[in-house]
Amino acid sequence: MPYDAEISRANPTCVLFLLDQSGSMAEPFGQQPGKAKKDGVADVINKFLYDLVIKCSRDAGIYEYLRVGVIGYGVHVRSALGGPLAGSVLQMIGAIATNPLRVEQRTRREDDGAGGVIERKIKFPVWVEPMANGKTPMAEALNLAYESIDAFIREKPDCFPPVVINITDGIPTTEPRPASEALRALKSSNGNVLLFNIHVSDKPDRPIEFPDAETNLPDKFAKLLYRLSSTLPAPFVAAAQSEGFQVSPQSRGFVFNGDLVSVARFISFGTRAAQDRPSPTG
Repeated sequence: MPYDAEISRANPTCVLFLLDQSGSMAEPFGQQPGKAKKDGVADVINKFLYDLVIKCSRDAGIYEYLRVGVIGYGVHVRSALGGPLAGSVLQMIGAIATNPLRVEQRTRREDDGAGGVIERKIKFPVWVEPMANGKTPMAEALNLAYESIDAFIREKPDCFPPVVINITDGIPTTEPRPASEALRALKSSNGNVLLFNIHVSDKPDRPIEFPDAETNLPDKFAKLLYRLSSTLPAPFVAAAQSEGFQVSPQSRGFVFNGDLVSVARFISFGTRAAQDRPSPTG
C-alpha cells in the first residue's frame, strides 16, 4: 500500500513547514489572548525541530533520516532558518542539530507527584525567530515549497512522501489554489506529497480538527484552506487516532482556529506519521 516506504539514511523523507509571518500574526490567539500568534507558533516549531533532532539521535550520532525546512512568508518568502542554515530551504537533520541560532534557558512547570507544581529549568534551542510584518503571499510560499520538494523527490524517488505543514491565520493575499494543486500532485513511488494546513485565529471559537466536510467551517478563508488540504491516507488516519483525534477516511489534514495546544498536537501527529518508520538498521 502507499505511504509505507521504509525511512533510512539511504532513503530519507522530508518535513517542510510554511510559516505565515504577515502583520496579522502579531495578534493574539483567540483562546489564549496573552500570547501573540507569531510567538506561540515559533515556540511550537522550535520545540518540534528539537524533538525531531532527538528522535534521529543515536549513540553514534545523528542519523540522517530527515530533511527539514521552514519557509517564512510575509515581507519576504524565504527560509525562516538563520545563520548557516539560511542558504537553502531543506536541511539535513544533522545540520539542524548543530546550528540553532541560540539556546535559551526557560522554565517549565511540572507536577511534583505530590499534588503540587515545581518549576524546572530547561534548555530551549531556537532556530526560528517570531516575525509579523507585511502581507500573506501564500502562493509564493507554496511555489518555493514545490521547487524544494520537487528537487528532493528527484534525488530520492522512492522516499516516504514528503509532508508540508502550512501554518497561517487564513487570509492569503495571493491566490494559492494552483500552487497547492501543483504541490499535492508531486509524488514519489510511494504516494503523493501531503499538504496540511493549520488555521490559527484571534477568534474564541473552539478548534475544528480534521473535518471531513466544510459544512461547519465559519468563513470562506477556512473553507479555502480546507480545500487546499490533502485527504489523510490510511496510515495517517491511524496515526491521528493514536493521538486522540476523531477522524474518518474522508478527513483532511486541516485544523481551524488552532490554539497552541491544537497546533502542537497537529504538528506532533504530522511529524510523527512522517518519520516514525525508520529502518532498524538505519
